[in-house]
Amino acid sequence: MNGDYDRRLSAPASEMLSGSVYALLAGLLGAAASLCAKLSLGADYLREMCESGLSGWSETHACDWLHVPLRLLCGGLLFSCNAVMWTFFSKALRHCSSSARATVTTTASNFISSGVLGRLIFGETHAALWWAGISLTLCGLVVIHASTPQTLPQDQDRKDR
Repeated sequence: MNGDYDRRLSAPASEMLSGSVYALLAGLLGAAASLCAKLSLGADYLREMCESGLSGWSETHACDWLHVPLRLLCGGLLFSCNAVMWTFFSKALRHCSSSARATVTTTASNFISSGVLGRLIFGETHAALWWAGISLTLCGLVVIHASTPQTLPQDQDRKDR
């Protein structure tokens, strides 16, 4: 356990950067999984999207049955996105200097991605309290990323042996 801590303290910047990239991707995939859940289990989002997409092209009777396979597809994507998200999150935990860094980065990425996807897909807007919360989360993320642990000379000597 102590060796893992020493390894994290002396981890190169590229390894910590890759941990942050894994954490960002995990947050994005978490938001994508939530989107798939809302589409597969939500009211009639897929039927409405189908009807608006096919409105000028052909009759919308195909949407009466097409939404069922689309819901099943979204359900499959929900499980796939969650599986890949947990894989990326575990890689972020392994490559980041602390679990707090990986967790806060993933959370911030998830919040931002959820907000953007909600706005693009569903036309949702967010209240000032949501923006205040995401701002505080991002401030915490900046503080955590700015406080990178430094390798002490005796730790470097121990690693070289």
